[in-house]
Amino acid sequence: MKNKLVTLIGGGGFLGRYAVRSLLGAGARVRIAQRDPRDAWFLKTQGGLGQTQFVAADVTRPDTVARAVAGADVVVNLVGTFGPSMERVQVGGARVVAEAAAQAGAGALVHVSAIGADAGAASAYGRSKGEGEAAVRAAFPTATILRPSTVFGREDQFLNRFAQMIATSPIVPVLRADTRFQPVFAGDVGEAVAATAADPGRFGGQVLELGGPDIVTMMELHRFLADAIDRSPRLVALPDMAGALLAALPGTPIDRDQWLMLQHDNVVAGEDGLTALGIAPTPMAAVAPEWLVRFRRQGRFGRRAREQAA
Repeated sequence: MKNKLVTLIGGGGFLGRYAVRSLLGAGARVRIAQRDPRDAWFLKTQGGLGQTQFVAADVTRPDTVARAVAGADVVVNLVGTFGPSMERVQVGGARVVAEAAAQAGAGALVHVSAIGADAGAASAYGRSKGEGEAAVRAAFPTATILRPSTVFGREDQFLNRFAQMIATSPIVPVLRADTRFQPVFAGDVGEAVAATAADPGRFGGQVLELGGPDIVTMMELHRFLADAIDRSPRLVALPDMAGALLAALPGTPIDRDQWLMLQHDNVVAGEDGLTALGIAPTPMAAVAPEWLVRFRRQGRFGRRAREQAA
């Protein structure tokens, strides 16, 4: 990747910052394309002088994407969303990026999707991800598609969200307690982006599913977090009837589409893509306690924190 120019669409987001660091570490020049480039300026310090560029781009505006990918050796699409704009961003936006990369003559395209992507999925999220993959394939047949499981990291809205609930509630309801997850560390996904971008001849046209070394049920995940933050709430597995009712009500922590997604395990099917890429997956217990400490009653000065340090 030495001196190759990589455009990352959405490079200033949660996953993007990890991909940027991996690419900069490999010697690439990185162009970070963001709706508001100022949101990504914190990444300036990650590379050497002149190694990072910033440009305004919006996947719903093809002209801005065309400018962002001009001259790029590799294009990476990291943009994803929940809510009413999923179709516009994850299908239409994915098509715009792939077509722009093809027209610009980019040597490789890496498209980050998700496990569960399926044009026939019951959830709108899964459908939009599946239709987005099809749009990418139609425009750029040799694109590499990465499908991570639920991604965790210091800035995530996954472990942190559940840890906050556990830290503030004496009783914590657990939806779909037996649904299994294979959480993957954001840093490992960033390494996967860099590895596939560096070797399109080997990985071009492939779909790689990415999962961590831990496969846990929703209940086991809650227990792990409660132990990590030294809390002892009562964890109550909600019956599906109650969960479905909760998802149907406005203003609750989960909506109907997220409820539909919870009906299926979120684990790698077949060989894990990290193994194929030669990346050792990071266990949650190896890194998560470092930032989850803020949910402990006495933070780093609590009994559990002192015991772990010893």
